[in-house]
This record gives sequence, C-alpha cells and structure tokens, in this order.
Amino acid sequence: MAIHSSERLLILACSSTKRGDAKYLAAIERYDGPLWRTLRAVDPDGEKAKVAFLSAHLGFRAASTPIEIYDARMTAEMACAMKAGNLGTPWPRPKTQRRCMPPGEHPGMHISSLRDWPRGPAFSDVALVGGRLYLDVIRHLVDLFQDAGHVSADAHISEINGSIGLMRRELRLWLERGDWEAR
Repeated sequence: MAIHSSERLLILACSSTKRGDAKYLAAIERYDGPLWRTLRAVDPDGEKAKVAFLSAHLGFRAASTPIEIYDARMTAEMACAMKAGNLGTPWPRPKTQRRCMPPGEHPGMHISSLRDWPRGPAFSDVALVGGRLYLDVIRHLVDLFQDAGHVSADAHISEINGSIGLMRRELRLWLERGDWEAR
C-alpha cells in the first residue's frame, strides 16, 4: 500500500538562525538554519509532507504559521513543562489564569489543521528532526497525536539526530523517499 504525501508529517526543531525580511514570516521562511534550507531546497512547493515545528518560545505549530523574530533556547525545564501538558495546553503558558489564548495556540489545533481533521487521513509516516531536548518533547507529542488518532498507531516513525551533515542527508533522504511502499 502506497503512502501519500498528505499522510506524511515532518516535525522540525526551530532554528536559531532566522531571516529578518519582515515583521511576520511563515515559520518555514523565517527559520534559516541548515535543516530548514535543506527542506526548502528538496521540497520547494511543500508537496512531500505536511511540516510542523517545535519551538521553545512558541511550542508546536504548523510551519505555515506567521511568526516574528525571537530568541529562545530549549532548556530541560521548558521540555518538562511542555511534556506536562496535553493537546489543549497552550504554549507559551499564559502568565495569568485570566488571559485568554487565541485559537491555534495549542498543539491540538495545529495538528488538526495539518491533518485537515476530521476529513484527512491519520499520518502514517512521521519524521522527527532535532536535538535531544526537542526530540524528547516531540516524541511526547507524537504519543499524544497517536492517542487522539492524528497519527496512526502503526505509523512509521523516523528520528533524525546527530551531526548537522548527517541530519541534512537523512532529512533529504526522508523527503525524497516520497510515496513509499508500506511493509
């Protein structure tokens, strides 16, 4: 059975290197680190997979989300706080209980929009790309996505981590694999 690109999900860690072209840019254009440049070079039209990111500052979002420039690094404490939440937990966390978060500020909203829920199929091929702390949080999110039916229970999950050269190569291979035969 072939896997269609709409059933593929790529979750990338954010990048400390960012373009400063405008006040707001889609995250896929704002982030300008080597992995994001590889993504744009291999899949310039966004046809090989749905793309999301995890940011210490913004949490889990669709890569089409317009974002401003910011500077934040993932810490062990942030990773623990993110993992303590669920699909409806906003990030960044509100400073007070009274603050009302706008829609789409939590992982459940973004994974639903990526999947075109409830019509779209569950993701069956998922790649997680980033450093140790980011992968720890992303794994937790994927477990929640599976529990909620956004990622199939038997999904093929690829983790890409290591030297930047290795990560760029593995990301390129995963993207170029395109429609693959399920085993």
